[in-house]
Formats: sequence, structure tokens, C-alpha cells
Amino acid sequence: MKKSIINTVLFLSIISLSSFAMHKFYVSIYQVNFNQKKQMLEITSRIFIDDLNDVLKTKYNQKTHIGEANETPEDIVLMEKYILNNFSLKINGQQKRINYLSKELEGNVVICYYNVKEIPKIKTLEIQNTTLLDLNSDQQNIIQTTIYGKKKSLLLTPDNVKGLLKP
Repeated sequence: MKKSIINTVLFLSIISLSSFAMHKFYVSIYQVNFNQKKQMLEITSRIFIDDLNDVLKTKYNQKTHIGEANETPEDIVLMEKYILNNFSLKINGQQKRINYLSKELEGNVVICYYNVKEIPKIKTLEIQNTTLLDLNSDQQNIIQTTIYGKKKSLLLTPDNVKGLLKP
């Protein structure tokens, strides 16, 4: 548990420091928590804004302004579409629909919130994440999970885009 807290603090410190200069590492972080009482997964993603705008321009041939004063509702729709097309979950072997809820900005990072409802029990959780992998071959997507109080992590890369967890 201490290692997970230290890693999270370290990651957030790096993000804070990177707001002063262009970042030279390519990482996003996803937190997936199982709320047993509400029978739902609560998901948070943290993605660098410039990487997100770059990948949306590349993927949809349209300049977006996520995190900028001239951000449009269409920009948010493209962001949501892209993320949900590149991040997927199977719970107990069944593909589940992820619901986008909202976003907020923290420095040069966009934080998005999602959920997956009607999950009474988790025996297996398969996560596939190809977000930003088509933008940079050095991209790493870190997945941190808390299920039944147990913390586990996955590191997803272009060579390893999915992982299976058994809580």
C-alpha cells in the first residue's frame, strides 16, 4: 500500500513539475475502483492535454482545443469518443459499457470521470487500453485498481495493450 501511495505522489509531482516545461515522457494513468455498495466501477483517467489534442487531430483530422479557452462541445464529444473507443473493460468475461460523466483540468492534465453500473460481483477484470498508443511508441498507460480493498496495477504499452486481474 505504501508503494502505491509513493508511486501516486511521485507521478503527481512529475505532472506538477512538467507544467513548467514540455514533458518528455508519455504516460497516462487510470484509477479503477470497485464500489461494492453501489455495485459500480468508478474510473478516473489522467491524460496530458497536449497529447490528447494531438491524437484527436491525427485521428479525426480536426484541431481540438481541450483545456483551452476556445474549447467547444464538439471537442468534448471527440475526446469522449476517442477515449471510449480505446479503453474497454470486460468483467467476468463480458464486455461492459463505460459511461463518460465529466472532466476537469489540473495544470496540463485533463482528468475524466467514468463509471460502469450494475456490477454485483467481480471475479475477473480484463482491461484493454490503447489510448495514445497510436501517437507515440513510448506511451505507457498505467492502470491502478482497487477491488475488494485489494490494490493491483497494470502497465500497458504498445507491446502489451491488455491485462487480466483476478481480485
